[in-house]
Amino acid sequence: MMQVCLNGSRTAADGVAVPLTPESTADSAAGAVAAGAGDIHVHPKTPCGRDTLSPRVLAMTLSAIRARVPVPVGVTTGAWAEPDPAARLERIREWTVLPDHASVNWHEPGAEETAALLMELGVGVEAGIWSGTDGAERFAASPLGPKVLRVLAEVTDTDPLSAVSSARALLSGLGAAHGRPVLLHGEDGGAWPVLRLAGRLGLATRVGLEDVLLLPGGERARSNGELVAAGLTEYGASRAGATRDRPGRPSGGNP
Repeated sequence: MMQVCLNGSRTAADGVAVPLTPESTADSAAGAVAAGAGDIHVHPKTPCGRDTLSPRVLAMTLSAIRARVPVPVGVTTGAWAEPDPAARLERIREWTVLPDHASVNWHEPGAEETAALLMELGVGVEAGIWSGTDGAERFAASPLGPKVLRVLAEVTDTDPLSAVSSARALLSGLGAAHGRPVLLHGEDGGAWPVLRLAGRLGLATRVGLEDVLLLPGGERARSNGELVAAGLTEYGASRAGATRDRPGRPSGGNP
């Protein structure tokens, strides 16, 4: 599965390609799905470009995207959008239009309560486990672990030379991940190396302007659709190479 992450915490300072309004996120989502994305992650934003859990903004953003594409749409519940855990829960209770899923960063205060409320509302939970945090340990001990939709293994190491090692360490720390599917992705300089690793391991992954602004060759990406197309090419090549290199497989012929 290739998820597209449309905007993240990016702002207008990151370029005109980053979609910030409900209309522009819907346009960008349509282009990404046409390029092959099967799932969407979006950060609804206020008119001034700040991430928000506002029920009104969330409803406008989800409705605009769903009017254009038929794939599942998820949102963030990151603490930066609402730092106070109690206020975060109240915001979520006020949602009138529900996403298909929402990411919950397990290292953040209030993660368990946020995940429990989302599950109660029938919203799938993506457990965000960041490298460099205690998220993996907290998730391993969580009674909610077996109930999440998937695990987002988020590699925060942006060094292209070390991101793959950081990714492998994160996956090792996750262990069996309560038996839930794992989506592996990186950020900025680590985005493409980690995406290729996901291909070699046969894991779901994601790409989009939230994670990286540049194409594999270093050119500035003009859209999320362009990143998804490049991501699928990189993923497919890595997957094919892993298949060819599998022990016991003949070196000649079709993979």
